[in-house]
Amino acid sequence: MTVVDFLRLDLPALLAAILACGLCGLLGSFLLLRRDSLLGDALSHAVLPGIIAGFAITGARAGLPMLLGALAAALAAVFVISLVRRVAKLEAGAATGAVFTSFFALGLMLIEATGARSVDLDLDCVLFGQLESLVWLEAQGFASLFDPAALASLPRQIFLLATVALVLAGLVALLWRPLHLLCFDPDYAAAIGLPARGLDLALNLMVAAAAVAAFEAVGSILVVAMLVCPAAAIRLLTDSYRAQVLGGAALGVALGALGYAMAGPVPAALGQEFALNAAGVIGTLGGLTVAVAMLLRQWRSAAPQSVLISG
Repeated sequence: MTVVDFLRLDLPALLAAILACGLCGLLGSFLLLRRDSLLGDALSHAVLPGIIAGFAITGARAGLPMLLGALAAALAAVFVISLVRRVAKLEAGAATGAVFTSFFALGLMLIEATGARSVDLDLDCVLFGQLESLVWLEAQGFASLFDPAALASLPRQIFLLATVALVLAGLVALLWRPLHLLCFDPDYAAAIGLPARGLDLALNLMVAAAAVAAFEAVGSILVVAMLVCPAAAIRLLTDSYRAQVLGGAALGVALGALGYAMAGPVPAALGQEFALNAAGVIGTLGGLTVAVAMLLRQWRSAAPQSVLISG
């Protein structure tokens, strides 16, 4: 493969995988520490009606309307989950599961009703993403990496992911200590004057933004996997809040890069003429990473897992 081939065919998909997995790995740690990882699954599916509504209003797959629609759907899902828990007196997992499956089913119906299939917003796109379809045909060599005109022709999914990742990373840095308190003692956070409910809503919206920015490129299944697996693996290996959050993001980046790199070369090394689905390889590596972390945890110590309190 030539340099031009790599830049045109592999670099955009590789960047999308790294950005999506790193972003989900960063936010997944907060969900895990709050024992609320199922919420990531819920929001990654519940945003679908909002995404389709954004398409229906504009008639195009424009990033901002779809993102705003997804955030509105996430807000609605969080409100309905809270309402169901209070009125039906269901435990959190049951209420979350009931609501997100209903929202996802509504989104699938809207795909058919709005004609979203005509622009490739179909079930395969939603579940498995379109990593392999991201290409940069205007790339002519390394000089294109420094050419504003050439960079402007990169797939729009890259720009959306990069923008959302930059904004959310800034918010995490800004809210570092408040989120720490929210994860471990929301009652204490409220007692000292922190807006615990506002922080909770902000975290939910951050997860929703990450989900909608990533779903088109990598699909909702991989979003769920990356919200859980990197955070779970790191949690088995550390009791440090800082190492947990930053390690989850770093492991997400590593899984995205390694999984994409293995999707083509591994079958070729086995003499096969096909490539594997990159999102599937990344998700599989995520599960294997958790298994390896479990073994390392057992080898390191047989003592009970300590409470994560250090900064």
